[in-house]
Amino acid sequence: MRGGPRSPHNQRLLLAAVVIGLLAINLWISSSALSPNRVAIPYYPTFVHEVTSGNVSSVDSTSLAVQGTFKHAISYNGAQPTVLFSTQIPQFVSGSELAKLLESKGVTLNASNPNPGPSLLESIVFGFGPTILLVGLFIFFMRRAASGGGAGGLMSFGRSRARRVESDDQHVTFEDVAGIDEAKDELYEIVDFLKSPDKYLALGAKIPRGVLLSGPPGTGKTLLARAVAGEAGVPFFQMSASEFVEMIVGVGASRVRDLFAQAKAAAPAIIFVDELDAVGRSRASGGPNIGGGHDEREQTLNQILTEMDGFDARAGVIVLGATNRPEILDQALLRPGRFDRRVVVQPPDRVGREAILRVHTRSVPLAPEIDLGQIASTTPGMVGADLANLVNEAALLAAKRSHSHVTHEDFTDALERIVLGAARSVMISDEDRRRTAYHEAGHAIVGMLTPGADPVRKVSIIPRGQALGVTFSAPDADRFNLDERHLLAQIKVMLGGRCAEEVVFGDLTTGAESDIQQLTRVARAMVGRWGMSSAIGPVAVIPSDGSSMLLPGVSETSEQTQQLVDQEVHRIVDSAHREVLDLLRSHRQQLDDLVGSLLQNETLDEAEAYAAVGIARAGSGEQPEAANGNGPVGAVGMPAAELDGAGS
Repeated sequence: MRGGPRSPHNQRLLLAAVVIGLLAINLWISSSALSPNRVAIPYYPTFVHEVTSGNVSSVDSTSLAVQGTFKHAISYNGAQPTVLFSTQIPQFVSGSELAKLLESKGVTLNASNPNPGPSLLESIVFGFGPTILLVGLFIFFMRRAASGGGAGGLMSFGRSRARRVESDDQHVTFEDVAGIDEAKDELYEIVDFLKSPDKYLALGAKIPRGVLLSGPPGTGKTLLARAVAGEAGVPFFQMSASEFVEMIVGVGASRVRDLFAQAKAAAPAIIFVDELDAVGRSRASGGPNIGGGHDEREQTLNQILTEMDGFDARAGVIVLGATNRPEILDQALLRPGRFDRRVVVQPPDRVGREAILRVHTRSVPLAPEIDLGQIASTTPGMVGADLANLVNEAALLAAKRSHSHVTHEDFTDALERIVLGAARSVMISDEDRRRTAYHEAGHAIVGMLTPGADPVRKVSIIPRGQALGVTFSAPDADRFNLDERHLLAQIKVMLGGRCAEEVVFGDLTTGAESDIQQLTRVARAMVGRWGMSSAIGPVAVIPSDGSSMLLPGVSETSEQTQQLVDQEVHRIVDSAHREVLDLLRSHRQQLDDLVGSLLQNETLDEAEAYAAVGIARAGSGEQPEAANGNGPVGAVGMPAAELDGAGS
């Protein structure tokens, strides 16, 4: 009966024995290969002189080469003194005369070979030892790979590294997934098929072979895939697409074959491939592989396509894929017969965010005054991962403050830390502090007085993250479409800090760097993506992802059109700049009042900020979240998802 895999301890002992044996063999070979240290005497009369003087005790010779031993060590030509010597007898010297001389001096004469050949044992060791050693090591690694004792063995490169979770160990269900009910509804069918396939097969229905989950990062795609397996009670094979690809060509394809073979053997089962775009990128999208290059990534993709064609979903194997960039996937992946169904996992709305908060606060002791609905309303744009992080940060703050329950203050401070950054201690001069106050007050005043702008929630001149100050704005409700008035209001609010410095100090600083980058991005998108310029019209001249719609280095617009886009962007920004300067000059007293309150209190919440200015806040209730900070030492925040999702 064959024994099981060796224990790690026995393997270490075996490896140590092999290393010691190699060192011993190397030492023996080195010592055997070294010849004795002899002094070479190329001048024959010198040798005769030593014989005549009686200093030679013995000689060995079968030819003209002579080796021997001195009675007393000598040094020749500066060499180290030794009693061993070697020399050559000239052919013209008579051997009988030398023999008589040696006999007269009592020198022992030996007729032996001065350079005997290796023994039989040495011949075997030197000739076959390295080969035997290599064969032994190869057999050792082969046995390790065959017994499964070494995951990193020589023969394990092509094995799938998917993490297998058995049905008994899968505890995530649809009850743990909240805020994405539409996506769950589309996957109930998959769960029902895995539980009761007969009723579908009786009607000739074919369940999709593959389901592609697409959506922004953090929306819960992986959690949703695990919930499907948990609801169906089937094994779950999870692997990232990047784990297929190695430097060795063919390994990725081998791992794909092994993964599908394991899933078929465990059917019914679910294969989940995360970050599918790592190997599923379109082969016609340009780049180094344009023209049909067959690299390791392409071979892996081809093997996935082949495997999905080669199995029948009636066997009970469903493939789930996840990506946040579905637009770059190869069309061969998306055709019917492979990933038949696409499920879009969108960021949750306010009701969904409240449900997600309830899931993540199951094991968190909350104070009685906590209103998760109110917290959800202050987190527009956040996805499941953001909300989980919010709950964790609030719990950490509560533990740090030795609270027995997580309070509303803990949640508020945690949200500020996530959105605005952690407060930091930095010594700034009074002049810089005053300039920062006017910069943030400029953002706030413009936000309060501009129609369509977000309500100002908090203004602070406490340094947070890289910012010396921050102005935080958030909507009253979610908004899924951005109108032109709101976008222009955003540009004006971003210009508020810079314009306030112009009005008050008459010069400019680097504090508005981030503001300028943000407003330029918004203005360029208005002109080139959303058709909000009469000069350009409803023509998309800027791709939504910022890349070229054609080949790399090739522009899809003419030079004249690009110049026109630049002119329109300048027109929009210049017009907004003039309006903001006029607004701040006409409300200079309110600007000074807000700065005074900021310098005194450092942080003003919504009610305090509006009270300091003497403005009653009008409910806007439409705009998505935005945060404005003080320049290169601060950050102006507008979620990227807000722009990418506009107009959808």
